[in-house]
Amino acid sequence: MRNIVYFLIITTLLISCGGSQETSIDDVITNGNLETLRAKKSEFSIQHQKLEDQIKLLDSVIATKSGQDKLPLVTTIKVEAQDFKHFLELQGNVKTKQNVLIYPEMSGTLKRVYVKEGQRVSKGQILATIDDGGMSSQLSQLKTQTELAKTTFERQKSLWEQNIGSEIQYLQAKAQYEANESAVKQAESQLGKSTIRAPFSGIIDDVIKDQGTVVSPGPGSEVFRIVNLSDMFIEVDVPETYLGGITKGKDALVYFPVLGDTLETKIRQTGNFINPSNRAFKVEIPVLNKKGNIKPNLTAKVSLNDYSKENAIIIPQSIISENAEGEQYVYVATQPDENNKSNVARKIIETGKTQGNLVEVLSGVNDGDQLVKEGARTVKDGQNVEILKTSSDGQ
Repeated sequence: MRNIVYFLIITTLLISCGGSQETSIDDVITNGNLETLRAKKSEFSIQHQKLEDQIKLLDSVIATKSGQDKLPLVTTIKVEAQDFKHFLELQGNVKTKQNVLIYPEMSGTLKRVYVKEGQRVSKGQILATIDDGGMSSQLSQLKTQTELAKTTFERQKSLWEQNIGSEIQYLQAKAQYEANESAVKQAESQLGKSTIRAPFSGIIDDVIKDQGTVVSPGPGSEVFRIVNLSDMFIEVDVPETYLGGITKGKDALVYFPVLGDTLETKIRQTGNFINPSNRAFKVEIPVLNKKGNIKPNLTAKVSLNDYSKENAIIIPQSIISENAEGEQYVYVATQPDENNKSNVARKIIETGKTQGNLVEVLSGVNDGDQLVKEGARTVKDGQNVEILKTSSDGQ
């Protein structure tokens, strides 16, 4: 219809000009200077704009008279107040305080290794033994001598209590017995170093020395690495500007990109010291390793709850526009009639925190308002529209 009307108007204009327009254009192109050409172009532009306006007017009248007047089609979302939590996103690595290398406490040949890599062990469990070089035999002799010294002491004590014998004999027997007892305890302690035990419950991550290897205390003589994967945590540096918002007990989300897994936990500890080099404080988040697939030094993305608000107004960021003055606004639709016809009004809003694609609105929008979603970029203030669909929470 639009093309037909446009054709009729052009034809009428050409007829009214008596076909002299083409000659006029040829004359201007042939004989006219630059100023004349620009003036002719301006004249035609004005005529073209008038024709466009007349066509729009005819389209509007035709649509109205034919009952085919179509309003802009939009969808809306109904605002519903809800609890809102904002999260600060940081990156950290998994750590464990129980990840240690086990060294021998005495020199000797690694006589026997009782565990293998990947084996779960309990605190105090024997992991390996070192050849004691005859120390167990010496301990046995010391115990025998101690028993003899004990018997001698008890007899001298009995005689002394009966006023038989001298005091010096009694004191010598007592001293000998106590010295032998001390020697036994010292030998037992030294012999205990020939047994390597687990310092805590965990998993043998690595058996570093083989059975039969000569070992000694000190660097380079590590025998095992033991790791406790049940008590793990992530430590992150938080900028000091969040000191008031991030506290012990607040929610935390931990996402492991490699595993594609997310854990919900809480902040266990916040540091009491701000590092002057990066103006940040330490935050510790525990990690519950139920599946056993989380390992030390695994990279994690940590989200810490630094702001919460009840009954907040949250809307999608995609429906917010900005005017030339830098003000943000949305379109609020009135309650539609039985034909889903409505009117929209532009509302200036004040926004707060942003979380993903959602924005907190501090003012300008109320609970229950219907906001234009699809079509928000094309409607105008005060325009009538037809609502195709209304959803909640931007869905």
